[in-house]
Amino acid sequence: MEGDTDRKEGLNGFTLDSYKIEDLTNGTTAYRSGPDGLTPEYHKTEDEPNSKSALKSVPISSLKQNDLLQSLAAGGNEEQNKELSAEVQQAQEEWAALESIQPAISEDSAGYTPLISFNEALQHFQTTDLSDYKNIQPTLRRTGLAAITHFLFGHPRLHRELQEERDLVFAIAQCSLDNTQKVHMRVLQTVYKKLTGARFDCPRYGCHWEQVGFQGTDPATDLRGTGFLGLMHALYLVMDPQTLPLARDIYRLSQHPSQNFPFCVMSINITRIAILALREETLSKECNRRQQVVGVLNDFYVATFLHLFQIWKTQHKTISDSGFVLKEVEVFAKKNPKQVLRRLESFLSEQKSGGTALAMETCSQNPSPSMGRRSPRLDPSSNGKELNFTGVCELPPEMEGEARLI
Repeated sequence: MEGDTDRKEGLNGFTLDSYKIEDLTNGTTAYRSGPDGLTPEYHKTEDEPNSKSALKSVPISSLKQNDLLQSLAAGGNEEQNKELSAEVQQAQEEWAALESIQPAISEDSAGYTPLISFNEALQHFQTTDLSDYKNIQPTLRRTGLAAITHFLFGHPRLHRELQEERDLVFAIAQCSLDNTQKVHMRVLQTVYKKLTGARFDCPRYGCHWEQVGFQGTDPATDLRGTGFLGLMHALYLVMDPQTLPLARDIYRLSQHPSQNFPFCVMSINITRIAILALREETLSKECNRRQQVVGVLNDFYVATFLHLFQIWKTQHKTISDSGFVLKEVEVFAKKNPKQVLRRLESFLSEQKSGGTALAMETCSQNPSPSMGRRSPRLDPSSNGKELNFTGVCELPPEMEGEARLI
């Protein structure tokens, strides 16, 4: 009977006090105690607005006192905590193992080739049969009065023991870029990676080569004027620790919004100037003094590139001035090789001590005689059209004269 205080045993030994548990409700369904335990009873809350107040809920304390519920709750929480702890521990172990893993890239893996030094690339050519490239012109041919004047007042001849090294340089300048030569590809990829900061190889052909200053999708096209020596000089510039900061400064200037220029094509033009200076025996005196040819040629290339870089930066040259600047830099460098080499040595010393700005200022105050004037203005009839950079293979005959490569 309702209100009776007798304890009634329900399912699984669960006892309910009828006077304590009359109704359980969630708002729409009430649960009333009966002989078979809890039975749902539905109420229409809309029709009986006061029915909620009449219903009583089970006290939480009564549920907590039940031994069965306590054991089930405790056992479930313990098992859940054990599973959670095991998962957390496994995750922590996996994370610790992941942190200790170091990426290892194999030299044979696709898309990656190791960098190559200048000496390693040079050794490749020293041990390679270059007999097919022996038809070279190591010195400039002079006739008549020019030959007599050079004999009496010209530069000294290169020592005999250095002529083989000089001929090797001209042979490299005749080698074309060969896709089947692993060393050739490594040199090309090294130049690209050191300039752009890329870690993996880039495709052999593509517009990405324009990013480092080639004029098309195939760098071999721009190398026709200087052969593989053009790449060798760029390799020396980016791989030597002393000249790498300079290479990055020049490359950064080549990306300037208004003073930009194609870096690699400019570098090839500087190589061309160095080859002409060697052929005209302008560098013979320095080569004889240092008893080497390749080292002197490399330094002359870097010094000439530095001279052009300082002129381009301080005098705010643009791509429209490229032809005039290159010609005037060539005249000055070949006429004053000792001076440009001394400037390079001074610049590197200043750069090492943090005084690069001083070296730049010194050059701007003492420009070459031909660089003191501004380059001619563009023809008004051009209407501001974009001018293409003059590549080494596009120089007109009157600019190259007798000194062009075979």
